[in-house]
Amino acid sequence: MCGFAGEGAPAGADDLINQFQWAMGRSSPEVSVVKIYTSGSFLDPDEMPVQARDEILRRLQALGISRLVIESRPEYITAQSVEACLSHLPTEFAIGLESSNDLIREKAIRKGFSLQDFVAASEQVHRQGGRIKAYILLKPPLLTEGQAMRDAIATGLAAHTHADVLSLNLCNVQRNTVVERMWQRGEFRPPWLWSALEVLKSVPGPIVCDPVGAGTRRGPHNCGACDESIASAIRDHALSQDVGPLKSLDCSCKAAWRELMELEEGAFGAVLL
Repeated sequence: MCGFAGEGAPAGADDLINQFQWAMGRSSPEVSVVKIYTSGSFLDPDEMPVQARDEILRRLQALGISRLVIESRPEYITAQSVEACLSHLPTEFAIGLESSNDLIREKAIRKGFSLQDFVAASEQVHRQGGRIKAYILLKPPLLTEGQAMRDAIATGLAAHTHADVLSLNLCNVQRNTVVERMWQRGEFRPPWLWSALEVLKSVPGPIVCDPVGAGTRRGPHNCGACDESIASAIRDHALSQDVGPLKSLDCSCKAAWRELMELEEGAFGAVLL
């Protein structure tokens, strides 16, 4: 489902440091939190050479940044790599758990690590005083709408005890991916925004969500009439963590969403779960 693999280009340590410096040069002088999202693993030395990693950390520390957020797969989260970050500044380590169900994570998403790997990485970070963010994916391929919604809720409840913050990511259709080919054949629909609301209402916070592409055919959407208002409410919730406003949202398409889940459960409910 991820199209980033087709967008990369070879980059050495000097290239990465220059990219970082260019980006920081475009930021506000008052910036206090920096997120380095490499679409991979910041702690993987093959993606981010140690020389570049350490130089970037030193420059952030010199700028007086109060918190850094990076992404990494769990296998690169070791005592040494965590210390390399925390010795410079407070760091939040974001991990794409996606699903707490090992079957879904391995067969539908193909992440290549287990729930226990995520738990071990989380424990390592917390022992050393860092923070953990866990990504949850709503509606990977091969799941019905209801299955996807229930799995995201179950994942949030399971990850909540191991993460300091949860991030709900709504699957969208990216170019040159398996999901795009499924979508073109009518075999995949991005998640309904109603499903995202149910996850946000059911999982203890803090949980954030930015519905990228909401209201488009390739992004999470409802009927079109209510997409903008619901996406806005989801973004507001990320700041307030108040589920109250989410409970009052309504639209005539909500009945269609419920009916669709019932029909899918009857036809495909026993395929995977």
